[in-house]
Amino acid sequence: MGILIGMIVTLGCVLGGYMAMGGKLGVLNQPFEFVIIGGAAIGIFLIANPLYIVKDTGASLMESFKNSVPTSEKYLQLLGLLYQLLRELKNKPRNEVETHIDNPDDSEIFQAYPLIMQEPDLIGFICDYVRLIIVGNARPHEVEALMEEEIDTIKHDKLKAYHGLQAMADGLPALGIVAAVLGVVKAMGAIDQSPEILGGLIGAALVGTFVGIFLSYAVVGPIATSVKTVREKNIRLYFVAKQTLIAYMNGSLPQVALEFGRKTISHHYRPTLDDVENVSMGGG
Repeated sequence: MGILIGMIVTLGCVLGGYMAMGGKLGVLNQPFEFVIIGGAAIGIFLIANPLYIVKDTGASLMESFKNSVPTSEKYLQLLGLLYQLLRELKNKPRNEVETHIDNPDDSEIFQAYPLIMQEPDLIGFICDYVRLIIVGNARPHEVEALMEEEIDTIKHDKLKAYHGLQAMADGLPALGIVAAVLGVVKAMGAIDQSPEILGGLIGAALVGTFVGIFLSYAVVGPIATSVKTVREKNIRLYFVAKQTLIAYMNGSLPQVALEFGRKTISHHYRPTLDDVENVSMGGG
């Protein structure tokens, strides 16, 4: 919703200001300039990025338009899941805990937190490190370093869509110049025409420069930034899991370990202590 509102405000101000100065919208209607710039930008994007990044870019755009970021409820469910697993680790035999992490889709603990079950990669991350805790011979600082390395890898992969879109945004002004040059070439072919015709052709050529710059700084660039923001907020879930598990490995009680995880959540989305206590005391 924020992207759509922003686009409406941007287009309204730019086109409204242009019309207020006496400009005519019909002059900006140069479809082949859009074909040159937009088609070249999409083609370059396909050349520069493998198919899986192209598909992931489409998914990231949907996430951005929907503002699919973790809510307080999702963080709360994550903390509740971690608490249940840590309590199992503390009070139950190893084989009983292994049944949950080996088959999370069939585990009643995991099934109690549907928002987290929508994140299979996060589930895999949690299960892998709970399994390391069960083994029992891994030292906390080594596990923490491994977690940080894996989170960096996840972040790198998740932000490939952002880098692809940003590279496209950076190239759009140059593509606008290409379209403008081609328009000038066309205008030079009609140099013997009247000033009215020649002026119209030159004006149409300059539209290419406008479109390239506008798409770069007012459309693709801001959308790329939005994609990056949404993806980074979703990666925050991994940091919550990491801090909670490491705190437990360092000897904290499950309730205390949850507070280590809770403190890594942005203040705007951070559940209150009472909410976390209700989750832990009520078993989710």
